[in-house]
Amino acid sequence: MTALLTDHYELTMLSAALKDGTAARRCVFEVFARRLPTGRRYGVVAGTGRLVDLVRDFRFTEAEIDHLRSRGVVDEETAAWLSAYRFSGDIEGYAEGELYFPGSPILTVTGTFAECVLLETLILSVLNHDSAIAAAAARMVTAARGRSVIEMGSRRTHEEAAVAAARSAYLAGFEYTSNLEAGFRYGIPTAGTAAHAFTLLHDDEPTAFASQIEALGKDTTLLVDTYDISQGIRNAIAVAGPELRAIRLDSGDLSVLAQQSRDLLNSLGATETKIIVSGDLDEYAIAALAAEPVDMYGAGTAVVVGSGAPTAGLVYKLVEVEGRPVVKRSENKATVGGRKTAVRRHKPTGTATEEIVVTQGVPDRHLGDRLLQHQYVAGGEPMGLPTLAESRAHLRQCLISIPWEGLKLSAGDPAVPVTIVPAS
Repeated sequence: MTALLTDHYELTMLSAALKDGTAARRCVFEVFARRLPTGRRYGVVAGTGRLVDLVRDFRFTEAEIDHLRSRGVVDEETAAWLSAYRFSGDIEGYAEGELYFPGSPILTVTGTFAECVLLETLILSVLNHDSAIAAAAARMVTAARGRSVIEMGSRRTHEEAAVAAARSAYLAGFEYTSNLEAGFRYGIPTAGTAAHAFTLLHDDEPTAFASQIEALGKDTTLLVDTYDISQGIRNAIAVAGPELRAIRLDSGDLSVLAQQSRDLLNSLGATETKIIVSGDLDEYAIAALAAEPVDMYGAGTAVVVGSGAPTAGLVYKLVEVEGRPVVKRSENKATVGGRKTAVRRHKPTGTATEEIVVTQGVPDRHLGDRLLQHQYVAGGEPMGLPTLAESRAHLRQCLISIPWEGLKLSAGDPAVPVTIVPAS
């Protein structure tokens, strides 16, 4: 990764701070959302595992510094400082897979102003993207009501964003991804069927199906809607027999077609053959198919664009300098100064009732309270992080803990209210 994946103004601030002597002041920056995207009742923290590795490797190469110097972006003093840059501060935050709400201090970065300000774009790029994808994917998983969902949106986004999106979708509860690089990097189970091009390549549909069965066996999925769906299903079962694992529908009125396909499969003796549907599915389309005989959903475009909310809207703000709270007071963008500590409060039944955020201290602990922040980096060194599987399980438990109204797809208040208690 190049350290130039950042904004020019960060180096402008760095240069000025080095000259006026403020660069070494001890500071605290926080990441939070002022509001959730329209229609959302919770956010999902995602990308932290990726971020810690990226911060560890955040370095300016000689070639990058020469480029900045030649373009007049930095002077010699700043160039020399960048050549030795290593983040030596601390990072703590909400666990990956944790839910967050407006005002939740999901990440806290402590260090000198100079070393912390350089990380703003990197931190926000990762968390805004991955959290947006995870929140959308979590809503789709909820809408699927226990049925499996496969992520298949790689062709609808940037190649690296596709890998990150697959990771976030798996964190949120998707069972598979079609992205092989995500499978390689993160150990996510991969799955894939075939495109219409494979059927069109052959002289007729039965020949195409026979070829796929010959290569992959009956434990595969045949795409049956290239021509006529009913005939496609008949051809599939005639070639593979009733032991065929699954068929896929990718177009048309999926609600009607799923029921018709199930009836036809049953009449052909293929009672165990599964039905997979895909084609511009989002959480609302998935929810609309809840009563239909669908066994698995394939979601693509809606996942990788956050299903209408492509960014989580997170911000990175300075809240403390040398132990002194600092406050931004501009209209509609005010901040609450001071380092914050957060707990999630629960009923004895385990249902979350409130999030308490305290500045300059630690909240009074009640029975059932859960501290939300964990140490990720200490003195520039990464701490032990949960695995992706552990984060996935954590999110599952978090979704169980919120009031049932918070899982609705309709617009409404955040599932859990946040109370910020300023320092006295």
